[in-house]
Amino acid sequence: MKVLPTVKNPADLRNIKRELLPQLCQELREEIIRTTSHNGGHLGSSLGAVEIITALHYVFNTPKDKLVFDTGHQAYAHKLLTGRQGKFSTIRQKGGLSGFPKRSESKYDDFGVGHASTALSAALGMAIARDQKKADSKVIALVADGALTGGMAYEAMQNAGLLATDMLVILNDNQMFISKRVGALGQFLTKLLTKKYVQLAEEKATNFLKRFDELGNNAAKLAKKARSILFPGTIFEEMGFRYFGPVNGNDIDAMIDVLESVKDVKGPVLLHVVTKKGKGYPPAEEKPTKFHGVGIFDADTGDTISQSDRITFTKAFSDAMVKLAQADKKINAITAAMPEGTGLAAFREKFPQRFFDVGIAEEHAATFAAGLAAEGLKPVVAVYSSFAQRCYDQIVHDIALQNLPVVFALDRAGLVGEDGPTHHGMFDLSFLRSTPNLVLAAPADENELGHLLKTGLDSGKPFVLRYPRGAGFNVPVDPELKDLPIGKGVWMKKGKDLTLVAIGNRVYPALETARLLEKKGLHAGVINARFVKPLDTAILDEALTHSPRIVTLEDNSLCGGFGSAVAEYLTGQDLAFELLRLGLPDEFVEHGKVAQLQEQLGLMPEQMAEKILLWSRQPHEKKC
Repeated sequence: MKVLPTVKNPADLRNIKRELLPQLCQELREEIIRTTSHNGGHLGSSLGAVEIITALHYVFNTPKDKLVFDTGHQAYAHKLLTGRQGKFSTIRQKGGLSGFPKRSESKYDDFGVGHASTALSAALGMAIARDQKKADSKVIALVADGALTGGMAYEAMQNAGLLATDMLVILNDNQMFISKRVGALGQFLTKLLTKKYVQLAEEKATNFLKRFDELGNNAAKLAKKARSILFPGTIFEEMGFRYFGPVNGNDIDAMIDVLESVKDVKGPVLLHVVTKKGKGYPPAEEKPTKFHGVGIFDADTGDTISQSDRITFTKAFSDAMVKLAQADKKINAITAAMPEGTGLAAFREKFPQRFFDVGIAEEHAATFAAGLAAEGLKPVVAVYSSFAQRCYDQIVHDIALQNLPVVFALDRAGLVGEDGPTHHGMFDLSFLRSTPNLVLAAPADENELGHLLKTGLDSGKPFVLRYPRGAGFNVPVDPELKDLPIGKGVWMKKGKDLTLVAIGNRVYPALETARLLEKKGLHAGVINARFVKPLDTAILDEALTHSPRIVTLEDNSLCGGFGSAVAEYLTGQDLAFELLRLGLPDEFVEHGKVAQLQEQLGLMPEQMAEKILLWSRQPHEKKC
């Protein structure tokens, strides 16, 4: 008899006999593997956290007790145990469950997440709010070890240590395996440490030793040093946390026992658990990086089911980086814990001395790159567009203000699909366009990407290159890379009735839109703008000589994006014009396949052609 179908909510879970919990964990894994093989998603971390999440809901009284995830990659078992089994097959699908905790989706999702290193700050805020309301709930933050490479986590920890309120932080360490160092001895010490009388004895011993002036102080220091050798949590204790662990996070009984022991410990508590990423699924255990975020795959073999043979923008960037670095030893590559995701794994293999993975620390990555550039090197910082939001201050003050030649390669610009609003790269054009000294470019295709990368590296300027996730447009890639003139767009075709001015991956849809318009008797020109900043104003002036009607196309928010740049220029000229801007709306776009989202937003070529036809038939005054 299956156990999982009987668990409609955590209250049901807490009524299950403890001896049935290993079976429940196995059923959770089977459901996660089955669904992820069809939908894609974050498999490895979710498999590793099954026992932790099950134990948390078993021991704590959720939703009264608050559970905050960091990034949410680990949360699939949480969704299955909190009333969403019937919808779990829809995860990451348009109109279905989000791949991350989402406050509007469930009362058990206490805080919406998607970017790393946020859980500690949010949980601390909830704990202080609880104190002010004089409530008696528990607050737990579940943090993966990677999140602790982000500085925000340490800012929260030092503040939590200062405030000394009750909260539990569970550090899910999935980068190491259970070894002799953290095996039987480690678990024995964990059990010992969770006994309140042992904690009390330790405090009394330290206070007693301190009474003996110099000898006592020295003895206390020696005791502390000795303890730091035995127990790896010294850094957390120096920040005001009680440290317990490590404990085997894939042992459901061990997890329940230790959670029962620590749940009433006063003040900030950090419980260190060790898990295996991909636990219970051999392909994910053997290749945890591949199965961190995976597309559709064969559940029996673990083999990825390819949906396109076309080269991706990420692969084009990867190939160009290796080619350029072979010829220029000044080129260095920096990533924030995403060498595979950003395409820098090949660079790392070829040039390990010039490759730097700084962890989930985008702010540091930017200023580190500024330091390299200040000394004459050519750093390339490869991050996802939505993660670049984190280093905006560093881009402005440490790079652009000093006019340092750092190249940013912003992958996943525009709509990214199933990961949804936390990962859509909708805002980079808007928040970067206002920065002085910065060059902002977007390639139309995978071939142009390589040329623009070389242009950025040779420019001697702060340079941002943004490009989308997924396959390119199947255009031939030139064997030799060349510099393109900065701030210059190109005509793709000319037309007498209006001009479509497109940026980035909107160029080819613009060409298709122009073809559809021509069938309706409207002859549209198409410009590949290439650059958002500096804007090619000369080509816009030329477009107005053909027709006063201009349509901009972009995959950025219309607020402050490419169309806004065009509007700002045109309104400053003594010229008659009519302007239609097509792009992403001023709202957070939900998850779904990119094509589905584009159709929803009216951005497919057929839809854009209809909008343009209606607009062109209406009388217009000069406006933006």
